[in-house]
Amino acid sequence: MRALVLHPVRHGSDGRDSAAALAEAVALTEALDLDVVGADLVPLPRVRAGTLVGTGKLEEIGATVAEREAGLVIVDGILTPVQQRNLEKAWKAKVLDRTGLILEIFGDRARTREGVLQVELAHLSYQKSRLVRSWTHLERQRGGVGFLGGPGETQIEADRRALDERIVRIKAQLAKVVRTRGQHRAARRRLDYPVVALVGYTNAGKSTLFNRLTGSEVLAKDMLFATLDPTMRGIELPDGRDAILSDTVGFISDLPHQLVAAFRATLEEVLDADLVLHVRDIAHEESEAQAGSVRVTLEELGLDEAARERMIEVWNKVDLLPPDRAEATRQIAARNPRVRVISARSGEGVHELLEAIAEDLGGPALEEVLRLGFDEGRRRAWLFDHKLVRAEQRTDEGFVVEVRWTERDRARYEAINAN
Repeated sequence: MRALVLHPVRHGSDGRDSAAALAEAVALTEALDLDVVGADLVPLPRVRAGTLVGTGKLEEIGATVAEREAGLVIVDGILTPVQQRNLEKAWKAKVLDRTGLILEIFGDRARTREGVLQVELAHLSYQKSRLVRSWTHLERQRGGVGFLGGPGETQIEADRRALDERIVRIKAQLAKVVRTRGQHRAARRRLDYPVVALVGYTNAGKSTLFNRLTGSEVLAKDMLFATLDPTMRGIELPDGRDAILSDTVGFISDLPHQLVAAFRATLEEVLDADLVLHVRDIAHEESEAQAGSVRVTLEELGLDEAARERMIEVWNKVDLLPPDRAEATRQIAARNPRVRVISARSGEGVHELLEAIAEDLGGPALEEVLRLGFDEGRRRAWLFDHKLVRAEQRTDEGFVVEVRWTERDRARYEAINAN
């Protein structure tokens, strides 16, 4: 389908670069394999309640839609149901706002059963608020039956009730998913493996970094929302310990609240993580604005201030910067202990990132000698399971075990007999 992309430039906007915002909207549209036939900035000195834009601009855009034979107009902003309906009538084309566009992308990309359910829930919640626009038969009424008779319920009321029933069923199915995820998290806690979660703006390079660290082959493309379904894999840290790495859905500015609510079960993996890595595309001209959007979303999800302060910022794609800017970026990062500069594609800085993760998860490694009796098999097995043993010697009294571990490991080891 041929699509025209419009980005309204509102008076007193949030400060994002308008050209960059328009480019992002075009990339979102192309992510659906739509044929973009035009992309324009639309000055919006005053928002019109019925049509968003004024009469002159409405006719001008309508002429552009007809000239370029666009069957779809993407408005990179939030439209009310009335605005959406009136714009479709005026332009004789289907109209999608930013929320609708992102929902379409998520619907196209979801692969797992959980992802499909989450996207459908978001779609239904969005559709329910737009019944006034979405249905062409709303003026009809069903005749009453039984003793009361009368005009009966309007079709919109029946449609809304049908949506409510479907939403209730999906929420019940997702509640099972939440319980299952909770059980999985509890199992991981019993294994004492720390969890490291990757978050970041869409297309910041999370999946490429995930593949680099785990040796996996998760889809990684230069495309917004290339991957949606969360993935977990084990990784080995430089000190020999194991950890679990979790890749999550990418964030974006003005992420529809329906999606935040629907994907909460998935995103709770971030809240439960021992450490969060915020992956940034440091070569992107809107890198700071993107980072701000991620921080806002994390706060909305409920990530507490202490966890946000502990978060490590991973400045990715340094290989795409000119040499002078790349060197300046490295110098800035060197002065901040919570920042690491890397290239997930080339591997630059990845080992140093792993060392920072290991240190953060338990402090610097310590070497100690433990003496275990033959009746302390549970402690000895735990040390081997967590790859903390460097050498072991059997004696008449038991075992002399040389370990390399952290304060965090030691505390968990000491708690074994108490559990």
